[in-house]
Amino acid sequence: MRWEYRHTVLTLCTFAFFATMVARLAVSPVVPAITDDFRIGNTVIGIALTGMWMAYALMQFPSGILADRFGERSIVLISVGGTTVMSLLLAVSPFYALFVLALIVLGGVAGLHYSAATTLLDRTYENLGFAIGVHTIGSSAAGLIAPVAVAWISVRYGWRPAVAFGAVIAAPIFLLFLWRVRPIEPHRPDQPLRERLELREVTAILGKPEIAFTVVIASVGAFVWQGTASFLPTFLVEHRGQSPTTAGVVFSAYFVVQSIVKPGIGAMSDRFGRDVTTFGCMVASVGGLALFVAVPGVVGIVGGVVLIANGLSWAVAVEPRFMDNMTDQERGAGFGLVRTTYLSVASLGSVAVGFFADTYGWAASFGMLMLLLSFVAVLLAVNWAFDLGY
Repeated sequence: MRWEYRHTVLTLCTFAFFATMVARLAVSPVVPAITDDFRIGNTVIGIALTGMWMAYALMQFPSGILADRFGERSIVLISVGGTTVMSLLLAVSPFYALFVLALIVLGGVAGLHYSAATTLLDRTYENLGFAIGVHTIGSSAAGLIAPVAVAWISVRYGWRPAVAFGAVIAAPIFLLFLWRVRPIEPHRPDQPLRERLELREVTAILGKPEIAFTVVIASVGAFVWQGTASFLPTFLVEHRGQSPTTAGVVFSAYFVVQSIVKPGIGAMSDRFGRDVTTFGCMVASVGGLALFVAVPGVVGIVGGVVLIANGLSWAVAVEPRFMDNMTDQERGAGFGLVRTTYLSVASLGSVAVGFFADTYGWAASFGMLMLLLSFVAVLLAVNWAFDLGY
């Protein structure tokens, strides 16, 4: 296959997503070390992680608006460059309050990437499900590398050099994106930003029944993804009795499987339908979490990793569903708006899982996630069975 410029765009958008995700995931594998150092509990660190993911969520809508105004390339560069700086600040924070502030700002600058990059890919590729599937390999690859690398660095040098790993990854990717991706004409270069924030335009997008229904699906799915990504290594250590290094390897395996299956799941949604594919993802996730909680030994861990990795790849089927129900003019800010909406809800996943784990135990905490995923599966089945048209 002849290499084309669109392949360069897709590759470097994927690398940029990889960089921003490495920086965010670098915290989860060293949560026990951070809680020991700052003398805090799982609920408190869960609040900090929720702050990071909430900031990430809130920046999705501005990302789309700013991309329409200034061009997607500029916004992605700001995101990756900001990620570099904030990762370094996390590593040198002398007290917990500054650490939390740096974590929240990290979430904000990382949040600028996805909506802008997805809009850029929508302008470049016709098969958006496939393109999003490849693009999200960046997050899966980050999950492959970050937990093992961060755990190893933490054991050898401490948690501060471990979280600085995010800056080591992001800096060269920033330079590569700056060098190889061409500036692109913005969608709305002359429209004042305040016009894009008018309530009428916001409610017109979220008021579409198909969009509102998809927001519910995405909110629940992302809530579960968030809680799982924040605490899976800790769950494996405290509930399953694994070593921190083994937990990091298992966490990486989860992302390895996702890297393999996401393009295929995105292509399946293009061919067989968004809802059928999403339903299958929800069912697989419930099965995987059940194996993790209830089935001992290697079978529970390996089976759980495979099923959860497949199931929590739901986004490559759900996010094209948003685009399917938006006009070309709505897609820049509109996609950012729905991302902000559902990720704001999802950001509570970290504190919810941490609170349930501290209060009721890990089995109850992960059981709560299974109930939420089952709820989404029922919604999709009812929508299909009664032809509701959402």
